[in-house]
Amino acid sequence: MKLSDRFGRVLAIAPHPDDEILGCGGTLARLVEEGGEVTIAIATTGKQPSFPREQVEQVQQEMRRAHAIIGVTDTRLLNLPAAELDTIPARECNAPFAELVDALRPDTLLLPFVGDIHLDHQLTFLAAMVAARPRHAAAPRQILCYETVSETNWYAAPTTPAFVPDVFVDISRTLERKLEAFAAFASQVRPFPDERSPETLRALAAVRGSTVHLPAAEAFMHVRSIFGS
Repeated sequence: MKLSDRFGRVLAIAPHPDDEILGCGGTLARLVEEGGEVTIAIATTGKQPSFPREQVEQVQQEMRRAHAIIGVTDTRLLNLPAAELDTIPARECNAPFAELVDALRPDTLLLPFVGDIHLDHQLTFLAAMVAARPRHAAAPRQILCYETVSETNWYAAPTTPAFVPDVFVDISRTLERKLEAFAAFASQVRPFPDERSPETLRALAAVRGSTVHLPAAEAFMHVRSIFGS
C-alpha cells in the first residue's frame, strides 16, 4: 500500500512559513509524488510594525516557490498574528483551524509538536487539536507531530514534553527535493553549523533513517489513530 493510501487526504499545519518544509517537507513531497491530496496551512502572518511588509512579502514569495518545488498547489493562510498568538482570545485563535478542518475534512493531520520552544508552535498544536476533536465521523483519523529543528529540541525536556518519535517515513527519494525547497527560503537558511542549514537537515534525515534501517527518514510522534469499520 502506498503512503498516500495510508494517509488519505493530508492537511499539514505550520505555525510559520518554512516549518512545514523543515518538519515534513520530504513526506509531503512523497505524498504528492504518489498522487495524494495535500494541503498546507500556515497559521500566522507577520504584522506591522513588528514585521516589515517587505519582509513578510519576501517570506511568502519564498514559501510559494518552496511549495511548488515539493508539488503542493493548495496553500491556505490563516493570517493569525505571528509571535502574538498568546495575545488573542482562545476562541479567536481556534476558530480558523476549526473552519479549515471542517471545510477540508482531512484524513491525516500533520502538526507541530506541543513541546516546541516557540509559543506559536504550542498554540498551533492546541488549536488544531481542538479542531480535530472526534465529534463526528469525518474527524481526522490520524494525527502526527513533526519535529522542527531549533524549536523541537530546545525547550526543557524532560521537564517539558519530549519529542520521542515512533513513526518514521522513508524520504530517500524526496530528500533532495526537501533540501531544494528549504533552499527556496533564502531569508531563513543559515550556514552550518547553524541548525537551519542544509547540512543539518541532511544529517537529521540520515540519523532518523538509520534508526529504522533506511537511508533517510522524517520522524513523527503519533498522537491518535482511529480505525473505523
